[in-house]
Amino acid sequence: MSSKAWPFEEARRVLKRYRKQPPEKGYVLFETGYGPSGLPHIGTFGEVARTTMIRNAFEVISDIPTKLICFSDDLDGMRKVPGNVPNQEMLQEHLQKPLTSVPDPFGEYESFGHHNNAMLRRFLDTFGFDYEFYSATEFYRSGAFDEILKRACEKYDAIMEVMLKSLREERRQTYSIFLPIHPETGRVLYVPMKKVDAENHTITFDDEDGREWTLPVTGGNVKLQWKPDFGARWAALEVDFEMYGKDHSTNTPIYDSICRILGWPAPEHFTYELFLDENGQKISKSSGNGVSIDEWLTYASTESLAYFMYQKPKTAKRMHFDVIPKAVDEYHQQLRAYHGQDLKAQLNNPVWHIHAGDVPQSDMVVPFSMLLNLASVSGAEDKDKLWGFIQRYAPEASPEANPQMDQAAGFAVRYYNDFVKPAKVYRAPTDQERAALADLVAALKDVDVAKAMIEKKNAAMGQEADLSGFGLEDADDLQSLVFAVGKNHGFENLREWFGALYEVLLGASQGPRFGGFIALYGVEESIALIESALAGELA
Repeated sequence: MSSKAWPFEEARRVLKRYRKQPPEKGYVLFETGYGPSGLPHIGTFGEVARTTMIRNAFEVISDIPTKLICFSDDLDGMRKVPGNVPNQEMLQEHLQKPLTSVPDPFGEYESFGHHNNAMLRRFLDTFGFDYEFYSATEFYRSGAFDEILKRACEKYDAIMEVMLKSLREERRQTYSIFLPIHPETGRVLYVPMKKVDAENHTITFDDEDGREWTLPVTGGNVKLQWKPDFGARWAALEVDFEMYGKDHSTNTPIYDSICRILGWPAPEHFTYELFLDENGQKISKSSGNGVSIDEWLTYASTESLAYFMYQKPKTAKRMHFDVIPKAVDEYHQQLRAYHGQDLKAQLNNPVWHIHAGDVPQSDMVVPFSMLLNLASVSGAEDKDKLWGFIQRYAPEASPEANPQMDQAAGFAVRYYNDFVKPAKVYRAPTDQERAALADLVAALKDVDVAKAMIEKKNAAMGQEADLSGFGLEDADDLQSLVFAVGKNHGFENLREWFGALYEVLLGASQGPRFGGFIALYGVEESIALIESALAGELA
């Protein structure tokens, strides 16, 4: 109950709703909303993952049952054609129709809305989320929403009063909370109401051709504008918690007021910061910028994505391909730390929330960033080549005994070929760097020369070290050697020396702990790599 981890803090707020008595519906309801106007993007996954983390924390501190609903607003009219789907001209003919009435541009599903819903559900199922999927189309047309729609008709003036305060004068003249769905064209209409009949629960309006229509608000004949729909959905489902992006935060008082008018106390909220692409622009599902769900899973595990989502949800984060290797390695660092921690530290560890307390061991004997560099120097086209190096470094490892490692090796080859290889730019060493690299080769060929170089560095720095057990097979010893060579050649800032190693030998601006890289790649192979650079064969 005292954990400072943000999912526990949010869970305690939800629990306070029922400090006097448990919910009459028998469970606490967590909800996430999804606007399927374009292909699902990674922010959608983040919302479900983070809500699940709060739900898991709630189940630790309370015995009240819980439920998670993923609600798709697929009755919304298609306002514009997304730029990242095929058959653009065909879609233009169906503007303003509900997404579940628009043909699927991919030709795979009943409608565009069904296609996008299927993509979302496929991913959520792949990750193993425990949720119930709700479609707004089914919710409206099945009658499940009818009682709230009738109440909205009866409370029309009160809801309109809330909405009109938030609108410009020009918009107020034509605004209505109800959007009729035209009986003939099937389009969602943005037209003023001529009459709202609270007794018969009907609306009367003129369509765009001036013809008058009267429709019941029930049975899927109308839908609510998106802001009233938010609050009405909370009331209809009796939602207890929903999180949403910062761009919704100014509308929270509107959602809450409408929910209360319709008879349900406003749920607890959590506002998260937005995801940005590499240019600092908000990720948009319609424009397809940033990293998609499928793209992340092409290069890394779902757990690494969940780890990225856990970190600082109230801070805007750039979501592009460069963040993937760091997320993978940090996730496994937390896995390794978890099993040696006490309960308090475990509950604050991101992996507890990713795995709902059932935390596995990490079998990653080589960091993902190191695999990328190994793929780079070896020109690996498949993971089998990487395994040859991995097993020399860690003979006990195997694809069967280390499935996480095996998966990561495959991801690393893909990531290298798609992102690292096209961006590799080697340079020739400077005279200072050339002399240092030549000394490093000499030391790697003769352990006594290596020891002499370390002793020279120690003498200059007034240090002493026992080198009796020193060897050229140990990653730490090799790191000490690389460090000593840099110091002996006047690199006051060793970042410049290590930067030179990466740029000259790997064609990259950053890289691994170089002693560990030599141990993994092999001393003989590392010598050959350095000699190739000195001979001008890389740049």
